[in-house]
Order: sequence, then structure tokens, then C-alpha cells
Amino acid sequence: MTTADDELGAWLRLLRTPGLGRVGARRLLAACGSPQAVFDAAPAAWQTLIGAQAASSLREPPDDLAPLLAATREWLAADAARHVIALGDERYPASLLQTADPPLLLYAQGGIELLAAPAVAVVGSRNPTAQGIDNARAFARHLSQSGLTVVSGLALGIDGAAHEGALEGSGNTIAVMGTGVDRVYPARHRTLAHRIVAAGGLLLTEYDLGTPPLAENFPRRNRIIAGLARGTLVVEAALPSGSLSTAHAALEAGREVFAVPGSIHSPQSRGCHALIKQGAKLVESADDITAELRWHSTSAVAAAPVGDDGAGDPRFGALLDALGHEPATLDALAARTGMGTAELNAQLLELELDGRVARLPGALFQRRSQV
Repeated sequence: MTTADDELGAWLRLLRTPGLGRVGARRLLAACGSPQAVFDAAPAAWQTLIGAQAASSLREPPDDLAPLLAATREWLAADAARHVIALGDERYPASLLQTADPPLLLYAQGGIELLAAPAVAVVGSRNPTAQGIDNARAFARHLSQSGLTVVSGLALGIDGAAHEGALEGSGNTIAVMGTGVDRVYPARHRTLAHRIVAAGGLLLTEYDLGTPPLAENFPRRNRIIAGLARGTLVVEAALPSGSLSTAHAALEAGREVFAVPGSIHSPQSRGCHALIKQGAKLVESADDITAELRWHSTSAVAAAPVGDDGAGDPRFGALLDALGHEPATLDALAARTGMGTAELNAQLLELELDGRVARLPGALFQRRSQV
């Protein structure tokens, strides 16, 4: 545990005070120096800094403070790898201090040394294409193998694939949560969260224990994802997208933004194309990212994510050539190849089972590059 018990109580009381918010809390801390010093100050000083209404709320501890403090102490005592890290603590990540709105308190479980490690954020759609999943996993794996920590948000889709890819590499990955650290969301990622911690990775959040998956919390946590990283890679993103808010937070913090291009017909590529138009770096391999960041890989593993997709296979060469790299309908493929529907369906099914073709919504098929 990083924060002493009496300090922890003061921090929780400050941050749980109704109507105060992060801005008000930061003003009080700037004037007084610590949460305990805030509560030792005269109420008249509070009013000058935060107004009469918030100052009135600050006079008495919130009703839920005692049970929350007890639950937090119990959570900390159960595992030495659990920590509450306050702003000003020596283990607080320096990268977040350079952002406009650093969280005042962080709950961490796992390898907190990763908070000081060089990192790249990998984010994207919750509803990606199969190729997007492959790309996220491959980029994250190669970045991880190069010695960089992969930061993402533990969400479905690209985030989950990024964590999986990092685990296939060095295992260094940080999952920034929009819930309490004890409330993994989505539930289907509980096993992934356990694997991250077991591999030496880190679960991280600014939200109190027990905080449920409230919609407004996830856009706010995106600033932490971007703030921890030297650069943010957006693999796939629609318009609008939470991933774009992470990219914009990275730009505001003076960090690099990278985007993977895709089909002009894919809705999941439009966010990436918009970022590229706005100045994001177009990337085709993890080498593009490490070169831009001037990061010298600590691994000899090659980082190019695109490889052979089996186009040379004589059984499927004509179909794969006709499919190209754009989504296509069965009718379009029939017109391009001259094959009958039964033969096309048989070949597409075999390619799908082999992982070389993905079936997309809208009865579309897309070739997958092997990464």
C-alpha cells in the first residue's frame, strides 16, 4: 500500500465530497498541499477557493465514506500487489503529470513498475473486422517484443486483442479501466484481466472500489490511456468513436498519434482515415511506430505485421485474387470468377475455417492478411 491509512481516508473524503469535482479538489490541494491539510484549514478558506455550496459539502464526511474506506483497506490488505497511489507519490507515473488533467488517485493491481516504463497505447473499435483484430494483436505483440509496454482499455474488440497480443510478447501491458479495479467490465474479460496480472501486467483505474460500468466514466478514462503512452495507435475506428477521443487526448498531451489505414468502403476505417487527414502518422508495421518514437528494440524479432496470406495456393488463387483486399458480396465474386454459387460457398467456407477469409455483416467477405 502506497498511501497511509490516515492519508487514504483524507483522500477518499476529498474526492467523494458532493459537488466538489476534480477541479475543485485540485484547487484545494494547490492551496493547502495535502488532503489532510485541506480539512485542517478554516472553512472560510474553502469558500474562497471553491464557493459556498462546495465548501458546505466539505464540512461533513460523505455518508458512504466509512464503508468505502473499510472496503479499500480490506482490498489492499488481501494482496501485496494492490496499491492506492496518490498524486505526489514517488510511484505516481511522471507521464500523467505532464497532462492537463492527471487523476488525483489511482488504484493499481499488478506490476506497478510498468507505470514508469515506456509505453504505446493501442486502441480501436469495440466492433472491429476480423482483419482489425489480427492487426491489433500483431502490432501489440511486436511492440511488446520490442520492449514497449502496451496500454489499452480492456474493452471488447481492438482493446482486448491488443492486450492478448502484448501477452504473446513480453507480457507487459496496462489495462486502464472505467470501473473500480474490483469490477472487471466487460465480464467476459475477467479471465483476460487475471492473465494480465499473472503475467506481470497491471490493472489501473481512478475509480473507487465497487464503481459500476457507468457510460460517462469510459470517455474520461481515455485521457489516462493516452497520458501513459508516448504515442497512441488507432487500429480501427468508426465516426464518431471513443478511440478518437483517446487520440485527441494524446494530441493535447503532445504525444504522437498513429493510425492504420483500411478500405475506403469500411465504416471501421473512417475514423483512422480522418486522423490521417488531420496529421496522424499512417503506419503499416510496428517498425513505423518504433522508428517515429526513436525506440531501439530490445528484441531481434522482426516487426512487420503483414505476411503471406496463402494467395499462392493453387486451389484458391483465383478466388483470393478476385477477392483482393476489399469486402465483396457473393454475387460480385461469382461475376469476377465465373464460379457457381455452390463452388464459391465451398471454397469460401474452407478459407474461412482456415482463417484466410472473414465473413462480415451484410453478407460480405474479406480477405485476411496473415499477421
